[in-house]
Amino acid sequence: MLQNNPLLAQLKQQIREVTPRAEGVIKATDKGFGFLETDDGQSYFVPPPAMKQVLHGDRVQAVIHENGDKTSVEPETLVEAGLSRFIARVQKRDGRLAVVPDHPSIKTSLKARIKNSLDEDSIGDADWVVARLVRHPLKPDDRAFFSQIDELVAKADDPAVPWRVTLARHALEQECPDAGDDWPLRDEGLEREDLTAEPFFTIDGEKTRDMDDALRIEPREGGGWRLTVAIADPTAYVEEGHAADLEARTRAFTVYLPGQNVTMLPEQLADDLCSLREGEQRPALACTLEVEADGSLGEYRFFAATVRSQAKLIYDRISDWLEGQGEWSPAKEIAGQLQALRDMTEARSAWRAEHALVFKDRPDYVFDLDPAGNVLDVRIEERRIANRMIEESMIAANACCAHLLAEHVGHGIFNVHRAFDPEKAEAAHEFLAAQQIEVELEALSELPRYKELKRALESRDDAWLDARLRRFQGFTSMSARPGPHFGLGLAAYATWTSPIRKYGDMVNHRLIKRVLKGEQAPAEATQALTEQLTERRRLNRMAERDVKDWLYVRYLTPAAKAQDAFEAEVFGISRGGMRVRLTANGATAFVPAPMLHSDRDKVVIDDKEGRIQIEGEERYKLGDVIRVALVEAREETRSLVARPTE
Repeated sequence: MLQNNPLLAQLKQQIREVTPRAEGVIKATDKGFGFLETDDGQSYFVPPPAMKQVLHGDRVQAVIHENGDKTSVEPETLVEAGLSRFIARVQKRDGRLAVVPDHPSIKTSLKARIKNSLDEDSIGDADWVVARLVRHPLKPDDRAFFSQIDELVAKADDPAVPWRVTLARHALEQECPDAGDDWPLRDEGLEREDLTAEPFFTIDGEKTRDMDDALRIEPREGGGWRLTVAIADPTAYVEEGHAADLEARTRAFTVYLPGQNVTMLPEQLADDLCSLREGEQRPALACTLEVEADGSLGEYRFFAATVRSQAKLIYDRISDWLEGQGEWSPAKEIAGQLQALRDMTEARSAWRAEHALVFKDRPDYVFDLDPAGNVLDVRIEERRIANRMIEESMIAANACCAHLLAEHVGHGIFNVHRAFDPEKAEAAHEFLAAQQIEVELEALSELPRYKELKRALESRDDAWLDARLRRFQGFTSMSARPGPHFGLGLAAYATWTSPIRKYGDMVNHRLIKRVLKGEQAPAEATQALTEQLTERRRLNRMAERDVKDWLYVRYLTPAAKAQDAFEAEVFGISRGGMRVRLTANGATAFVPAPMLHSDRDKVVIDDKEGRIQIEGEERYKLGDVIRVALVEAREETRSLVARPTE
């Protein structure tokens, strides 16, 4: 009777209204307790018994308890679960089924059931699965955690676990699409110029199969160069709305992982019919552009063509030959072009350095794997002259595409990059002022003035300053409308040079073809499409990073056991320590604060400024190059732990 007493219910409500509460996100520790971190920066202790009702990442409302000078909270209401769909490992113990989420901060074993459509006998202990949280103790009528296994990702002993688990984590496709073998060349009403006799060539990696750009260059009599860029033409085979087109739209990009590619288009197209393979006649969309002697761009012309690459060239061989190394040499009709392309590249680089912006060269790290996926070596591939030759050619061609679409269509798929996140522009301005860098706030959002600022910053050659500014920088996004690309220093940038690998480039191909045929352009790309392209690119990059982290841990486990030392660059500083990148192989490692000094009270970490003091003296800052020794390789969290050797 008391439970239904309206006076008692009213009293409980009044108590609730006066009881202090807080809302925030649960942060778990490996010691059983946790913290509730609120949006305004407050942090409340969550004792171990209360942590059994929540998971790391849950957003909850909690009751605040004061006990003398100690404050703690008790989670009461679930606002949003930190887990919904997740990757987990199966636990089978004495006929009981459970899963453990694959998350560095979640060690809780969750009772589970298997989706009816799955064969329970096919799922064994330690297998990798996709699961879903269906019950939570803080939900009404739920008394405990409970999950459902929706998909078997990989058996415990599958050598492809790093790839399969990572793709499943980000909900990316595991296999290349298959859309049959019948791919006739479509009649698009375009007249194709026959360039099959012209000595086009490709420059790619030795193992590249999806070659989507071929070049032809000739010096002009009055100075400068005439460059023709021929690009693979998948839209000559794939009609808009076709099943293969819809699948490519969903995938948005080819996923490039160490040792494995998951193509956007069916392999029959990506690696064969569309690929500009040596000696094979292929349809292409082409652009001939005039490059002046000073590196500036002149007139350009887009057109449909038929081409035949006469040489498949390799980056390193070309660079060696141009630098006077090695025994390999190209055919005579190609050799002169390579020298001209090198000269054009130097002119374009100089022009962009003065009038636009040029990225700093950073090495690529390449994994050599055996058939079982074991890492044999991690090689450094510097961005040499041959890489720069292709890069400059593609940037020039894409700048022409952006101009064409802006002038004749008004929309397309543009890469837009703001130098600073609009919400962080004022903070960036304050930071620069604190560094005695006088610049008006408006200059951070105006391209011409930003380019001046960027050149001034680069002249300082200050690694700490560069690293600190990254905290305020914006991200590249896809836009249907032209917009500036601050990273390149260009007023607009639209790619069309990788249609085998990027759906946005296929969209731009179709728009270019409409211009060539004098047809009215269709409606511009929807915001849903541009947001999807942006998000899929983010997921692809995260997947590449995650697979590499997994492989790095496996590769460097012996080095961690031996506590081998490496040179490393400090690129992140947080309250818990600092993150470093090993320059020898590109792996990242975490240096916990306790590794910096035996007495934690003597370590002062300023995560906002990116500096660390030890015993009152600045010892580390962002951008520093230091020596660290690996001390642990944790495969369960795909993380490396290091300590300074000084």
